[in-house]
Amino acid sequence: MKWVEKYRPKDFDEFIGNRKVVEEVRKWIRDWKEGKPQPPLLLVGPTGVGKTALAQIISNKFSDSISLNASDKRSYSILMRIVGESSKSGSLFGKHERVIVLDEVDNIHSIEDRGGASAILKIIDISKHPIVLTANDIYTRHLARIRKKCKVLKLRRPPARSIVALLGRICRKEKIKFNRSVLMEIAKKASGDVRQAINMLEAIARGEKEIKPEYLDYLATKDEFSNILELSIVVLKSESMSHVMQKVRSTDEDPNYILEFIAENIPREYEKPHEIKKAYDMISKADVYLGRAQRTQNYGYWKYAINLMTLGVAFSKDKKYKKFTRYSGPSYFKLRRSARKKIEKIDTILEKLANRLHVSKKVAFTFLPYLKIILQNSKMSEEISRFAGFEKNEVKFLKELKLLS
Repeated sequence: MKWVEKYRPKDFDEFIGNRKVVEEVRKWIRDWKEGKPQPPLLLVGPTGVGKTALAQIISNKFSDSISLNASDKRSYSILMRIVGESSKSGSLFGKHERVIVLDEVDNIHSIEDRGGASAILKIIDISKHPIVLTANDIYTRHLARIRKKCKVLKLRRPPARSIVALLGRICRKEKIKFNRSVLMEIAKKASGDVRQAINMLEAIARGEKEIKPEYLDYLATKDEFSNILELSIVVLKSESMSHVMQKVRSTDEDPNYILEFIAENIPREYEKPHEIKKAYDMISKADVYLGRAQRTQNYGYWKYAINLMTLGVAFSKDKKYKKFTRYSGPSYFKLRRSARKKIEKIDTILEKLANRLHVSKKVAFTFLPYLKIILQNSKMSEEISRFAGFEKNEVKFLKELKLLS
């Protein structure tokens, strides 16, 4: 289970930041339970501040709930069928013991969601039950009429110290040693996005006994992450060459990072096997050009790689998917840190070997395939370990090391 789900707040006391908003929500729930109907709550704020988490906490305070999120189709007919009838009928658990939760209502604008905003307005007018809505952008055009019928509560990004406290609690529960300054750097990189901060922590800490300061080098800032996320959405959603190229020109990020991010999310967006195959063929070819650029130091190859990983992937699909997709990036950070740790371990081994044999590390590297074979013999393994000064974990690493033939 991802940590962002594992450590999602279960109650108001676990929710970080926005104490005034939480108190307003508590009062709203009390009023409903005391038989005093209240206008719908519209929880508004930037990504990662806890709107969905707070809505789920509210939902848990009632015996019955109906929830629809951004990944569900929310057209007029669907909303009226699923939510409309339920909003008029009573709950088995009491008059006001059912709550209706509609997440990310500012995303109701696609063809598949046609009439969704009108349905929400009608549900608000006829509902006998509490309603909770969430939105990132309160000023989206179709929210104007909905907004006027709601009690709007704006959630702000929690202070860094609150995020640090949360990350510290997670580390203690996962039995991971940490330095507060490292957690503060994560909080700063996340720019107040709690979900992103937890994802960053998981990316560098899962499977570790201690978080080392150098691990921070492999985390993108919130802005870098957002830029590449936006580019990935355009690539995987768009059918317009000019739209894709316009976004490419406005994104000044590492092509290696862009490639990994897009590759990570292809199977989340594309559904047909031949589309996924074609898209990964483009990624593979782009990776070849990135490798050439690195080997030759001729970064003119980048333009070919970028065209393949963006335009090539964009036009691998038959047509645009009209659906909501949650994109992900953290596994890349984990991969990059893992690769760096492997390189550092090899470098330490080569240095020991080179010193004992009085050769360069480059020459010592050519011995690794033979050394790997010799170390399979336990007697020889002990002798070579003593000779080169290898630690037990280094010998184990060499035995398991996969080398290209």
